[in-house]
Amino acid sequence: MAHIGTLFIISSPSGAGKSSLIQALLERPSADGKLQVSVSHTTRATRPGEVDGVHYHFVDQPQFKALIDRGAFYEWAEVFGNYYGTSREWIDAQLAKGIDILLDIDWQGARQIRAQSPSAKSIFILPPSRKELERRLNARQQDSAEVIQGRMDKAVSEMSHYDEYDYLLVNDNFDHALNQLSSIIEAERANSGKQAIRFQDLLSGLLAE
Repeated sequence: MAHIGTLFIISSPSGAGKSSLIQALLERPSADGKLQVSVSHTTRATRPGEVDGVHYHFVDQPQFKALIDRGAFYEWAEVFGNYYGTSREWIDAQLAKGIDILLDIDWQGARQIRAQSPSAKSIFILPPSRKELERRLNARQQDSAEVIQGRMDKAVSEMSHYDEYDYLLVNDNFDHALNQLSSIIEAERANSGKQAIRFQDLLSGLLAE
């Protein structure tokens, strides 16, 4: 069976609202069970409240390295002694079922994914201004001023890669940005190649002589 699901890569600087938009999108009726978020593998310890298979697939380092050797990841990286990876096997299996996958990943990971899966569609989400981005980061009340400044510096570097993406959204008004994100998903679902697979019986009947 041909892959009829679409892999959507979604990137943004921290504080642009990406996670909130993804969660709201999944809660819409239009998600209809055919839209899921990719769950990464990691070797880091489970944190309080985290559920295996929901937040991450938690594995030990020997298991992770065995998956690397098997070519099971689209991309993987070691961060502060822990490994993180995007499962090729799981994503391909969901796409084959016609399920669209949202992959929350940075621009470097996005490059790796696009190189291996050119049919993936990529979306970059921007904040409306640097001032607003800093306000949102401060509003979280989770980080020190030093950490927030580091996030701001990193954000500038990340945002410079916006032109590598297929779609660009500005999260100024949340509802408007959510509608735009939903519209992108629906437009890609209506792609003629995908619809030809989905409605092949209908097309055969309509075009029969």
